[in-house]
Parts: sequence; C-alpha cells; structure tokens
Amino acid sequence: MLSVSTTSMIPVRRVFLSLLVLAGPTMAQGKNTLPPQEEQIAPPIVSVPYDDKLARFAEVLGSVHYLRTLCKAAGGDEWRNGMQQLLDSETGNEQLRKEKLTAAFNRGYRAFASVYTDCTPAAIVAEERYRNEGATLATEITSRFGN
Repeated sequence: MLSVSTTSMIPVRRVFLSLLVLAGPTMAQGKNTLPPQEEQIAPPIVSVPYDDKLARFAEVLGSVHYLRTLCKAAGGDEWRNGMQQLLDSETGNEQLRKEKLTAAFNRGYRAFASVYTDCTPAAIVAEERYRNEGATLATEITSRFGN
C-alpha cells in the first residue's frame, strides 16, 4: 500500500490523492483505463496577512463609490480608480486575490445600491462613516504591514 503524508497538502490535492490511491488497484487490473492526460498545474494560492483587512477596505471603496456617485459628489470616479490602483499594486498576476478584492468591491457597491436609490441625508451620513472607516483601515494596514 502507498503511504503518503498529506498534512502539508492543500485540501483539493488531498482529495485528489485519496481518490487516486483508491482507484489505483482498479486501474491496475486493466479495467476502465483512461487515456493519459496532461496534468494541469494550478496557480499557487498567495495570501498575505492583511488580506481580510484589504478585502474590507475594497468593500468600503465600493460602498463609498456608489454613495458618492448617487449623491453626485465631486470626484465620484476617484474611488473606482483607487480600487483599480489597489488591484494593480496588490495583486499583480495573482488572479485569485484580484477576484476576491473585486468581489468585495462589488459587494459593497451592491449593498448600498439595494438600499438607496436617491441621495438622502441617511445616505450622506453612511458615505461619511464609510469614508472614515476606509481611512482608518488604510492607516492600520500601512502602519502595521507597510514598508
């Protein structure tokens, strides 16, 4: 029997390896043999210690972008542009991180789009609070993890 340590493998690889070990005897008997296929190598999953805070920051950017656009505040597009700069500087060619941050931005945008259809005093207060939270997050991230 094949003995392989799976403690350092990612869960998907553990499942794949388990299925392969279980299917090995059946395939060795010549039954249900599949043609050889090229192995696809998954891109490495990159994670940084501040990813959770960064995702929340992206969500805040999406919320502020929606609210400022709704209330026709000056510089409404600067928040979406800021998000693009964040993606460019933080994710590079790490597609999974880029998708996660983009999803967070869209979640923040949609959360307020489902509540506010007009610029109300409550929307203005929410925008200010989220802007303050974003400033706090940016300060925390850069002071703790910045160069």
